[in-house]
Amino acid sequence: MGALICYSEYMKNNLILVGMPGSGKSTCGVLAAKALCKSFIDTDLLIQAEEGTSLQTIINSKGNDYFAKVEEKVLSNLQAENSIISTGGSAIYYEEALNHLKENGMIVYLRVSYNQMMKRIKNMRSRGILLKNGQTIKDMFMARECLYELNADCVIDCRGKSIEDVVECITAVWMENFGAV
Repeated sequence: MGALICYSEYMKNNLILVGMPGSGKSTCGVLAAKALCKSFIDTDLLIQAEEGTSLQTIINSKGNDYFAKVEEKVLSNLQAENSIISTGGSAIYYEEALNHLKENGMIVYLRVSYNQMMKRIKNMRSRGILLKNGQTIKDMFMARECLYELNADCVIDCRGKSIEDVVECITAVWMENFGAV
């Protein structure tokens, strides 16, 4: 199946999906949550609800630093149980927020290739991707890839897999770590 499982005890039974923009965190996460009869939380939507506007508008009007503070606050304050949680691609930059998420579940990295990411992202300029000053998409990919690997409890290699295959992997990770639905 391609999922690497790391067994350990989790205080709360959440799967926290991390990965590149376009890796399938939201799409596959919501489908897995439906299959498992679990709650689904998309932290990008929580940010938009809190700010009352799109991610890209926040970045354009208030800047990267402001966006990062809002994202970190939303992640750090997230309270969930028995849920599949999709994080924004830049969630991996916030150590305290990551520690909070790890206390509340299992970090699952949905790994895609650079080419796969680029094929999937059609709305690059309006998607709300946090890039540091002067950073290219390729630079962002390279910087984040090792951070996802380092912080993941489990890696699902999505390269060459369909949405259905990835959903099956996510549900298998849930079943192997948290038991029956």
